[in-house]
Amino acid sequence: MGLSSNLLAPAAFFIVLALFSVPTDAQIKSDEGFISVFISSKGLSFVKDLLMHKAVSSLTPIEIQPIEKIVKIPLVGQVDILLSNITILSVGVGTSYVSSGGAGVVIVASGGTANMSMNWKYSYDTWLFPISDKGAASVLVEGMAMELTLGLKDQNGTLSLSLLDWGCFVKDIFVKLDGGATWFYQGLVDAFKEQIASAVEDSVSKRIREGIIKLDSLLQSVPKEIPVDHVAALNVTFVKDPVSSNSSIDFEINGLFTSKDGIPAPNNYHKKHRAPVSCTGPAKMIEISLDENVFNSATSVYFKADFMSWIVNKMPDQSLLNTAGWKYIVPQLYNQYPDDGVNLNISVSSQPMLKIADDKVDTTIYSDMIIDVLDSGEVIQVACISLVINATGSIQISKNNLTGSFGLTEFTMSLKWSNIGDLDMHQVQAAMSTVIDTVFLPYLNLHLAKGFPLPVLPGFTLENAEIICRNSQVMVCSDVVHTGEYDLYKLLPLWVNMLSI
Repeated sequence: MGLSSNLLAPAAFFIVLALFSVPTDAQIKSDEGFISVFISSKGLSFVKDLLMHKAVSSLTPIEIQPIEKIVKIPLVGQVDILLSNITILSVGVGTSYVSSGGAGVVIVASGGTANMSMNWKYSYDTWLFPISDKGAASVLVEGMAMELTLGLKDQNGTLSLSLLDWGCFVKDIFVKLDGGATWFYQGLVDAFKEQIASAVEDSVSKRIREGIIKLDSLLQSVPKEIPVDHVAALNVTFVKDPVSSNSSIDFEINGLFTSKDGIPAPNNYHKKHRAPVSCTGPAKMIEISLDENVFNSATSVYFKADFMSWIVNKMPDQSLLNTAGWKYIVPQLYNQYPDDGVNLNISVSSQPMLKIADDKVDTTIYSDMIIDVLDSGEVIQVACISLVINATGSIQISKNNLTGSFGLTEFTMSLKWSNIGDLDMHQVQAAMSTVIDTVFLPYLNLHLAKGFPLPVLPGFTLENAEIICRNSQVMVCSDVVHTGEYDLYKLLPLWVNMLSI
């Protein structure tokens, strides 16, 4: 039973694993997973050890049904013995380990102990008068062992947890009586040892089964998307059964961004076969692999939400926000609108596509910049310049968020239309370079610095994370630490409520 604590822990432990890659309410259920979450044996052991203490404390007390029996005692005769108020007060954890394979995830615990209390009462008849006595006893259970096999399956995009096989065994029981005759002690031990052991095994197993059912129900209630902001959410629907092998578990989830306004996610993304990316250095607890399409689904959502356009009315070089600053660049602009204010209306004209290469991310951004003149309270569009910006960036990690930044590689431009005649594009180029370097890319990087959340539970933080960009994939290899910010068992419903916001 000290063990059952070990075994309740892994049940909750699977919820933690599931929430490392929590599922989503996507309108489209893809058969392809664009994010995979690999939990190594080191990660499995970390979660098991972390939850074991909580499981032990939550397991007790356990009340066991009274046991009554008529026992034949030498020189005494038939004695009616009743054990009542049998309670498992505490458990101690021995050794335990977790492994995974084709049959599921196996948790084995051994060397467990338990402390129990109970009341006893006996009565028997003599040829003169009936005799009875009662008192209390303490019981020490030693050598408990338990093994159970847990199954994890995809059920309509969420994880279903089931108990495939289990067994609980008690090796020894030691009873200490408060009161009672000498003959009664040995009679009680001989008559009830096996029944007490069996009752402990059955009660602990029952508590475990009940816990698994409750935890499975909680898994089914976990919301199926992680909000990113008011525009987008991350679809983390499980697309297939987890794969258990070699003391590890591999989850595969949809991983594409979806719009929060109810517009269905694009379904034209297909995962190409890519050479696997491996972590370097010492083994980490968790590996999260993100396909290139995850990032491109994000640019699609934000582009369609018209989130890639803005009006520039402040910038480091304020001279470009007055026609006087354009006097020698576009003379006719200043001549027609002397000393008027200028706004730069920038909009991305097509969805940017990201290409993840070795240790970098490349993108080409097609955009239009309209020069607006503010003349006597009227906004006048005078010219539109088309820009093709080639940028190279990198991906970083900040706590549990993926962030990034881009720098200019090169750009080209052309005059799309003009209401003030032809522009000398050679003269305009320097001004455009200033706008890109001091406005466009800093604005982009400001938003990228906020990042988007990786599917990691509150109260846990990635530690010593390594990021590898290669073969159109981003691999995050990391250990995980528990910050102690949340009580783990109170955390699960909290996580459900938080994701429902």
